[in-house]
Amino acid sequence: MEKRDFNENWTCRCLTREEPEKKVTLPHDAMRSELRSEESQGEGNIGWYIGGDYEYTKSFFVPAEDVDKKAVLEFEGVYHNAEVYINEKKTAFRPYGYTNFYVELNEFLQYGEENTIRVIARNADQPNSRWYSGTGIYRPVNLYLGEKEHIPVNGIRIQTVSLEPAQIQVEVKTSIPGIVKVQILDGEQIVVSREKTSEKRISSKSNDQEPKAVFLLEIPEAKLWSPDSPHLYTLNAAFGNDQVTEHFGVRTLHWNEQEGMTINGKRVILRGACVHHDNGLLGACTFPEAEERKVRILKENGYNAIRSSHYPCSKALLDACDRQGMLMMDEYVDVWYIHKTKYDYATDLKEWWKQDLKDMVEKDFNHPSVIMYSTGNEVAETAQKKGIAFTRCMTEYLHSLDGTRPVTCGINIFFNFLSSIGLGVYSDDKAEKIAENAVKEASKKKKPVGSEFYNTLACLAGDYFMKMGATLPPCDWKTKDAYAAMDIAGYNYGIFRYKHDLKKYPKRLILGSETFCKDAYDFWEIAKKNNRIIGDFVWAGWDYIGETGDGAAEYSDYKVEEPHTRMTGNNGRIDLLGKPRAEAAYTRVAFEQAKGPFIAVKPVYQKEKLQLTGWALTKAVESWSWRGCDGENAEVEVFARAAEVEIQINGKTVGRKKVKKCRTKFNVIYHDGEITAISYGEDGHELGRQILKTAESDTMLSIRPETKTAKQGELVFIPLQYTDSQGKWKPMEKHELKVSVENGTLEGLGSACAYVEGNYAQDTTKTYYGEAMAVIRVGKNGNAVIHVEDEKNTYSCTVMIQS
Repeated sequence: MEKRDFNENWTCRCLTREEPEKKVTLPHDAMRSELRSEESQGEGNIGWYIGGDYEYTKSFFVPAEDVDKKAVLEFEGVYHNAEVYINEKKTAFRPYGYTNFYVELNEFLQYGEENTIRVIARNADQPNSRWYSGTGIYRPVNLYLGEKEHIPVNGIRIQTVSLEPAQIQVEVKTSIPGIVKVQILDGEQIVVSREKTSEKRISSKSNDQEPKAVFLLEIPEAKLWSPDSPHLYTLNAAFGNDQVTEHFGVRTLHWNEQEGMTINGKRVILRGACVHHDNGLLGACTFPEAEERKVRILKENGYNAIRSSHYPCSKALLDACDRQGMLMMDEYVDVWYIHKTKYDYATDLKEWWKQDLKDMVEKDFNHPSVIMYSTGNEVAETAQKKGIAFTRCMTEYLHSLDGTRPVTCGINIFFNFLSSIGLGVYSDDKAEKIAENAVKEASKKKKPVGSEFYNTLACLAGDYFMKMGATLPPCDWKTKDAYAAMDIAGYNYGIFRYKHDLKKYPKRLILGSETFCKDAYDFWEIAKKNNRIIGDFVWAGWDYIGETGDGAAEYSDYKVEEPHTRMTGNNGRIDLLGKPRAEAAYTRVAFEQAKGPFIAVKPVYQKEKLQLTGWALTKAVESWSWRGCDGENAEVEVFARAAEVEIQINGKTVGRKKVKKCRTKFNVIYHDGEITAISYGEDGHELGRQILKTAESDTMLSIRPETKTAKQGELVFIPLQYTDSQGKWKPMEKHELKVSVENGTLEGLGSACAYVEGNYAQDTTKTYYGEAMAVIRVGKNGNAVIHVEDEKNTYSCTVMIQS
């Protein structure tokens, strides 16, 4: 079917408050511009936004000659409880806010006339999420049109059958029987061309009776798809006048207790990052440029896999993963039938889970990057007989939809045991008390439940306590049956169990589905020696909005006392703006993606002692620019794959230490100039060195667009950083910035600070360690010009627009 963009000329208005309606282009996140207040029922989970219901409307003309065409609308994501009306007739309802769904339009359309569509997205029913959800039509909407002869939406499936010879199976569904033509292209070159008649095939395993043409095609001298070489082919399928294009990779995927997980016959260890769905300053909106950037930055920092936490990921993210060779574990949901918040998806899941999983698989099937499905996250139901049966039921259903990929579920091992004895379990009575506390006392006496209970406990007790708790025998008793009901056992914070369970369960494949950053080295060393440890997904790979209770501590000069100013958990290896933190350097070294050494320095002027949570490794930053602190104590960390590390300041050795698990610390005296770290092997031979230099005394704001040219309407990410004239970062600079754009629009503005007064839809922001970021959408003609004002100066930068 012909795919058309349906994202322009919408109007959005709030249904729960008197606010002016807005003309919007989809994707659109209405929550991003909302007030943040202590009155938020979702509280820190959603970044203290107040929530609301919104209505989106659009008029569109349908030509009379289209009366015989099949028309289908695809919504890639509406949060949540979406209602769709065509010409005031209700055509669809979909409660899950993270899944794509389809609306068949024909019986509701008025041909030769103007038509109206109205979509209601409800998010006033707070609390309903443990993280920032966004509100509205936050992913694209597409219109599909098909003649009598057409290939239905999701009507093509491509699967690699073998590598020697390289064979793929292509299934093409059609609206009626007829001739189907397929071509496989490598770039512009046609490498295979075939045609076949589609026929009705009634399968005992499926009620699907649409005509189908099945091809077994051999690709000569095939180039394989892998994380290191993500080669993509193009499939063009033609049926009548309908043409559909799909991109695919030739790759096989296997998993067993002998080899672990293999791609194209070679073992792969997943170096994974858990990511939430928001795009930081852009809120929940899914934009291709943002998803492409996210994958690129994660890959540059040594990750080869993403866990979509905790919902099906966007199509744009999958496309980016395919192109860049990033593996994807696509996860379904955060709750099953036990609530974690009062109005979450647990109420509707029992009715919708099969349709949700079907839509997820149809979205994912042709993407070589997708290597695993996850049925849930920290669902305490897996400790119950009913929940164990449901685990198996979902695993088997996914196998029936897609037998080419394994199924897992992220189980919090210690939490399963705690919930089985009544700790942290959600109930409606608790929910009512939480709601009352939120209104009366801004949630200061709130008692967390579910995963939030676990997160709070981990913040208080630390990661070691939680990992040790997972080793208790009852934790094994309360997880073993659920693990037997899936292909790969997902361990959330269970690394201390690995060696024990490898012996006790000789057929079990183990995945660190959620882990602490500081465990990266231990994971990597045990995984290298045990094929049944297939990977690790750190929480979190990228910082995100909401879930503020589990993040890193903050120094008082950036901390705002009002609780509703806390915007993020501040616990990603990549910060909210996409800048790698020092922790990202540590994981690169731990995973042997770099040797180091890499230097990180606790801000020298900060004298406070912070109690870091389990999710934080360090507050150090990669800078030696602390003018005014000469002679003061400085804490320096070095990450390296080495036996020893030496530290020099201005050419003088001030310390040499052994390296333990890729990390060592030094207490030195700060002096302006330069600091050098030198790493050594066991034989004393130098392996590498890094030098950080102090910025000069002059100060300016450097505006550094990540792309200097952009196509019309594209997003451009623009880091703003205080530096000297040579471009050396000055993290002690604190300023308030105001941003304006000529021939473009400001789409987002903010810093990586966990505390935010206001939101990211404003035109002002404070810097965080001398940095902030603007995201702009360039206009149509000429060049886009960005102006940034601080207390004294105005700085400008130009982005060239390609016609």
